[in-house]
Amino acid sequence: MTAQTQTRPLTPRRKSKLNRVTATDVCILAFLLVFSGLVLYPFYNSVLISMTPQVVYIREPFMLWPKALDWSSYQYVFENKSIWMGMWTTVQITIFGTLYNIFLTVTMAYALNHSFPGKKAVIALIMFTMYFSGGLIPTYMMIKDFGLMNTLWSMILPTGVSISYLMVMRKFFKSIPDELEESAKIDGANDLTIMFRIVLPLALPMVITFVIYYGVERWNEWYNGLLYIKSATKMPLQLVLRQIVQNSQTIQASESMQDAGIKPFGDGIKMATVIVTMFPVMVLYPFMQKYFVTGLTVGAVKG
Repeated sequence: MTAQTQTRPLTPRRKSKLNRVTATDVCILAFLLVFSGLVLYPFYNSVLISMTPQVVYIREPFMLWPKALDWSSYQYVFENKSIWMGMWTTVQITIFGTLYNIFLTVTMAYALNHSFPGKKAVIALIMFTMYFSGGLIPTYMMIKDFGLMNTLWSMILPTGVSISYLMVMRKFFKSIPDELEESAKIDGANDLTIMFRIVLPLALPMVITFVIYYGVERWNEWYNGLLYIKSATKMPLQLVLRQIVQNSQTIQASESMQDAGIKPFGDGIKMATVIVTMFPVMVLYPFMQKYFVTGLTVGAVKG
């Protein structure tokens, strides 16, 4: 007998649940798009105001695209010497302050990861400073007694370590196997060698993450400058921005703008200054985003 082959009807394959688009997914996507628009539009509108003539802005404060371009606001910003002096001051604060912060954070986290007499008391005192500070007046008097008034160090030294960053770094160091340090000590390595040549390379993504955090905080420094800096040549960039925002209605045109018959636009200059102060961070962030995301992931898993 010849066997008759029975052909089964072809049934459509079931779509994976990951490939299905449900009404809930559409609602979530729509919500995220609306939320993203609400977050991004103020920044986009600031860019438009900075490059729009005053007449156009008065007619249409909320615009989707510029109907006319005017770069006089940026001309005023780049011709203003106080902005460049503030930029240079902030760059110095960011570089030296971030190195100071990350050095103290890494060394303290590495030290607290080892046993020593009074370790619990030291950790308790460190945690105490997270909730209670010495107060404004004692801090001001200390800065004055140390002779740091009207110096860049008054904006760098008072803020040494973020306790939350320190504890996250300590938790990560604690997750590194002890066998690595033990084998290094057998080979004759001391604690500094172990920290800089073994521990830090493993913790590089997290270190760079905290470098970004500290760097942004230092770049936005203004409060200590407001308290301790009296000279206009030493004011950080954010204080200069603050003065421009406060005096946006009484801004005087520069000589080149007066010769060209250009009248300064207060709100445009204000927004142009904001864009200029944000630009360096916006340029550097994409190059460090890889380490930033990796550091957050490692911190979430290990911490």
